[in-house]
Amino acid sequence: MFAAFAIVVVALVSQTAARYSADWASLDARPLPPWYDEAKVGVFVHWGVFSVPGFGSEWFWWHWQGQQPPEQKCVSYMSKNYPPGFSYPEFAPRFHAEFFAPEDWADVFKASGAKYVVLTAKHHEGFTNWGSPYSWNWNSEDTGPHRDLVGDLGEAVRNRSLHYGLYNSLYEWFHPLYLADKKNGFQTQKFVMHKLLPELYNMVVRYRPEVIWSDGDWEAPDTYWNSTEFLAWLYNDSPVKDTVVTNDRWGAGCACKHGGYYNCEDKYTPGQLPQHKWEKCTSVDTLSWGYRRNMKLSELMDLPAIIEDLVGTVALGGNYLLNVGPTPEGMIPAVFEERLRGVGAWLKLNGEAIYASKPWRVQAENTTVPVWYTSKGNAVYAIMTARPPRVTLQLLAPKTSAATKVTLLGNSNPLPWAPVQPSAGLTVLLPELPSSSGQAWTLKLDGIQ
Repeated sequence: MFAAFAIVVVALVSQTAARYSADWASLDARPLPPWYDEAKVGVFVHWGVFSVPGFGSEWFWWHWQGQQPPEQKCVSYMSKNYPPGFSYPEFAPRFHAEFFAPEDWADVFKASGAKYVVLTAKHHEGFTNWGSPYSWNWNSEDTGPHRDLVGDLGEAVRNRSLHYGLYNSLYEWFHPLYLADKKNGFQTQKFVMHKLLPELYNMVVRYRPEVIWSDGDWEAPDTYWNSTEFLAWLYNDSPVKDTVVTNDRWGAGCACKHGGYYNCEDKYTPGQLPQHKWEKCTSVDTLSWGYRRNMKLSELMDLPAIIEDLVGTVALGGNYLLNVGPTPEGMIPAVFEERLRGVGAWLKLNGEAIYASKPWRVQAENTTVPVWYTSKGNAVYAIMTARPPRVTLQLLAPKTSAATKVTLLGNSNPLPWAPVQPSAGLTVLLPELPSSSGQAWTLKLDGIQ
């Protein structure tokens, strides 16, 4: 008995003492903290100076003055609505966030059923939503809102027992040090050493994010960004070393290959079950991540489409990160709030099939209607993402037994069923399905294989 106890103690000590070296082989071997896979659902928030013009997308500055030739619709928008010579930095004082109420935002995020929230700490424009000492006069405390947006939202989110993460762009479109390094073919690292890394370390120590959602990496290799050195510190010595999760955007060629969980690309949807933990990030506004003043209802994902997307993502082992873009005044547009609360209402009834679930041996089938499968413990969940045309539903994948029991989540009464074959497949007699704008219903199957 003592020997067994000693082995457990040694195992625990070695686990806590595990250190990662600054190379991908070591870093990629780090186990993903369990909370992330169990969470399944998160809310993404794209908010910054780009919310002020609110036109095109959060890439407005680049499309207006970065790319060559510039996007004509952005040039025309500026010439019609702003005085000659108006510069992008002049939008910053107009980023007032006067109606930003972090407690209200956090209430909406909690009501959405999300378990984590990821806020843009810094997008490609370089403006930080906190008082970064490395971004003088180009941050939310020196100009615009004159408040710590990252800190204020973090406190409210954590008060509701949600995990808090931060999006950070590695590159900055117009930072002179970055442009100089780029001109030198990334053989110099002035931007990395004097701006990026000091700011990242400061951000982690100050706000202790449990997700670092990295982006803006693709123009240079990970060796330029010093990504492995930063991640080794993050996993070994940072204040969040035991709980932090990271994505895969740490340098050209890293996506879907290196990092904590994989994003692969925006709105990534794998055709089959991936072998590595992944996340789908997508936006309610199908044309932008940031707020657009001219968005139309037809350009937004409706609730059934969001639910179907969420269910398919989780069935394939992914997390679902749904984005909203607040206004420069600090309001979450009512239509976005409606979508988030609709997701929460669906999860309140069906969350048993989502949270902490695992992919089943079969992920989907489409006999009567599209059905996605998840599993938890000894239960399997069959989630219908369309209303069946008949009162029966046929499922071919489950292998039944005498102990098989079928219920509809939200209704504990067992449903009648009959085998399709002696031990494979079943036809379920459905009750009247409750009206649901989410248009997805979950059957719980016990006693099957």
